Amino acid sequence: MENTKYKVEVHNLTKNFGSLKVLNDISFNIKKGEFLCIVGPTGCGKTTFLNLLTRIYMPTKGDLYIDGERADPKKHNLAFVFQEPSALPWKTVEQNLRFGLELKKRPKEEIDERVENIIKLMGLEEFRNSYPHQLSVSTEQRIIIGRAFAMNPDLLLMDEPYGQMDIKLRFYLEDEVLRLWKETGATVLFITHNIEEAVYLAERVLILSNKPTTIKEDLKVDLPRPRDVTSPEFIKLRQYITDQIKWW
Repeated sequence: MENTKYKVEVHNLTKNFGSLKVLNDISFNIKKGEFLCIVGPTGCGKTTFLNLLTRIYMPTKGDLYIDGERADPKKHNLAFVFQEPSALPWKTVEQNLRFGLELKKRPKEEIDERVENIIKLMGLEEFRNSYPHQLSVSTEQRIIIGRAFAMNPDLLLMDEPYGQMDIKLRFYLEDEVLRLWKETGATVLFITHNIEEAVYLAERVLILSNKPTTIKEDLKVDLPRPRDVTSPEFIKLRQYITDQIKWW
């Protein structure tokens, strides 16, 4: 297999917890710069998959590769955005945004520029010197999303990042994420149970089955951008995916 074309390769990934089989022989690839969404029924193992990629768990069988090498968070530049906000409570918004870049020992000018850009993009100017406990949950989550993109990651993993947010903010952030994705050329793996969100964001949607989880369908989303959630094509695709998840 030609490794340079794919950012992520998943081969026969299987994960058992004791006698419970959660993931059952999953294989797929993600191209460099692709925006892939994963949807499936609640509790179907989407988060287990992310935990395998980040090496919180090791697979029972099969493996994951990034740039043709076994996935290794120490080697690969992975950035994460999870459901629960995870800003560092003892650092201000600006310090939180700088944190990952300082760990990577990027030059100060580069950090300044990237952080300013993210603060502007995410509308965080007035919160620059605030601490996470002083902010709403949705504002705290904007810091996390900003921090992930500031890293300019090889692979950005997002697990239900907008679960806590109202619709208006959600749409705004989806558009920001698409703009950031295009600007940075990041490869994004986005897990959501919101099917409208998946159809709005993704170039491809993987539909997972109930446990033991397999890939039910690998669907290309060939709609022009910006996508119109009221267009007949959009509604038809959203309904199709909904039915695939509902009927097993």
